[in-house]
Parts: sequence; C-alpha cells; structure tokens
Amino acid sequence: MPTRRERARPVTPPLAARPMAYALDSLSRQDPLAVVQSCHSTLLGLLRRQQGRPIKRLWIDHPYGEEELALLEEELLPAMEQFLVRVGEIDAAIEAAADRASEISSAA
Repeated sequence: MPTRRERARPVTPPLAARPMAYALDSLSRQDPLAVVQSCHSTLLGLLRRQQGRPIKRLWIDHPYGEEELALLEEELLPAMEQFLVRVGEIDAAIEAAADRASEISSAA
C-alpha cells in the first residue's frame, strides 16, 4: 500500500510530453551546465533539419533567415562548444582529484 507521501506525489509525464521550458527548468535544477549541452544538441539538430529554411521566432515578427542562421553557426555554436570543452576540463580535474584522494585514503 502506498504511503501518504507517495499518494501525494504528482505523476510526471515523460520528458518528450512536457513543454521545452519546463524540461529545461527541470534539467537546470538537476545540472545547470547540462542546459548548455541540451541547447547545443537541439540547435545542431534544428539547423540540420531546416537546411537553410527560415526559423520562426515566437517573440519577434521576423524569422531567422540566412544571415541569422549563419550567425548561429559561426558565432553561437563555437561559443557553446568552447564552454562545453571547458566544463569537460573542469570535470576531468575534479574527477582526477577525487581519484587521487581515494588512492591516498586506500593506501593509508
């Protein structure tokens, strides 16, 4: 029999069924840096699918055309990639430090 707390817990729909903003909010609460990875992957996929066709923007009247798409590819994607490389370096340094600390404590 479920506990009172389990009964009170709302059922969460699958990630694909939730609005993107909600999914990103949830992801950012778990791992804020993963939001950039998610946005990078989504942007790459979007640019591949659009194949140069304009991308409609919800809060401005003018869609992103050829010039704006070029800016995304030439400026935004490389900046996101640099960010992700640096995060990877920081993560690797943290893991290496944790491994060293584990080795020291195991040797003692």
